[in-house]
Amino acid sequence: MISRREAALRLDIPLEMATRHGLPPRMTVEELDAIDTDPPAWLAQSRANRTGKKPVWVQLTCSICGFTEAARPKKWWPTFTYLSCDFHSPGELPPVASGDTRREFDAIGSRFVGVVDEPA
Repeated sequence: MISRREAALRLDIPLEMATRHGLPPRMTVEELDAIDTDPPAWLAQSRANRTGKKPVWVQLTCSICGFTEAARPKKWWPTFTYLSCDFHSPGELPPVASGDTRREFDAIGSRFVGVVDEPA
């Protein structure tokens, strides 16, 4: 059995869409494969409307400990140089290159801090 969230990840659709179109809270892999192989009209239309510019899901990985999670990217997220769990010390990341500045963004996914190193 897999969760609705896992089904949304595998179908590459938002969790909200999976809920709105009646995917059950738990389903078998076979049921999911059937939906993926012969998609209902709403899923076929969603796939046809994709521009490929913005991913539905991204994999976030801590640069320090390797913890990963899938998350829906937000429009305001820049391209991160590093991601770290919010409990790691900033000193655990590689030092800022000479002449660069470092900005931090809290609340990335469920527990990450996004770090962007950029020229000063």
